[in-house]
Amino acid sequence: MTPEQLAEIEELRATPTPTLRAVAEGMERHLHTAHSVLDHGMIRVVDYMGDDAAICQAARVSYGRGTKAVSSDTGLIRYLMRHWHSTPFEMCEVKLHVKLPVFVARQWIRHRTANVNEYSARYSILDREFYIPAPEHLAAQSEVNNQGRGAALEGEEAARVLDWLRDDANRAYDHYEAMISQEGQQGLARELARMNLPANVYTQWYWKVDLHNLFHFLRLRADPHAQMEIRVYAEALCEIVRDWVPAAYAAFEDYRLGGASLSARGVECVRRMLAGEEVTQETSGMSKGEWREFMGTIAL
Repeated sequence: MTPEQLAEIEELRATPTPTLRAVAEGMERHLHTAHSVLDHGMIRVVDYMGDDAAICQAARVSYGRGTKAVSSDTGLIRYLMRHWHSTPFEMCEVKLHVKLPVFVARQWIRHRTANVNEYSARYSILDREFYIPAPEHLAAQSEVNNQGRGAALEGEEAARVLDWLRDDANRAYDHYEAMISQEGQQGLARELARMNLPANVYTQWYWKVDLHNLFHFLRLRADPHAQMEIRVYAEALCEIVRDWVPAAYAAFEDYRLGGASLSARGVECVRRMLAGEEVTQETSGMSKGEWREFMGTIAL
């Protein structure tokens, strides 16, 4: 973070203000604290609204006279999560300040049910900061997954790739800098010069989202199959959300992160297996890809 941003955070943390709104003690500890991610990235909570009690309050407001209330907040939250009731979770919101590589931002922005305001390279000059993977995260293209990684690169091949990444990024930034600040003459417009920057340059944004849509983001991006560079942001967010709404996060972890869904054919296959029948891919009615995923889900 820039010295100005750090000074702003320190000032905010040094001047707490009283409030009458609901406060989540676990989330208070994260306010205005930058959590490092990747080599130059970070994520911090700027503001939030609601807590576990707000979810229950929203769910119970629709109970008519004579309706039996759920006595346990934890039980109610688990019921809501189990039966995919989304609107009570939308009563909680969080605003984040995130610093991330551009190519990660382009994956992240696919989650459209949020409010985003990104640092503008039309008006400002981007810093000379690039994401360079650690050697252990360099991998070849997977032979079975077109959007995944295979075996790790090693030795001279890994060193050559790292050199290219560093050299190309710095060369592109040198030209970017030269285009916008040519001595003795007017430089190229920033909105044009930025096109020369690589996708691993860092950008920043404010991202505001409700808890229901944040859970959807985490379900996809904290998954082991997600790209590592966005997964580490999701994992950092998981720790923040766990402290913010512990009951809701526990239900999410149980039913979404740790749970699994089966197709109608998958359920039928499980029933046949429990009845003692030997079920194969050929007799399951599934494609080879479906069968492989199904067998992975039931761990057989």
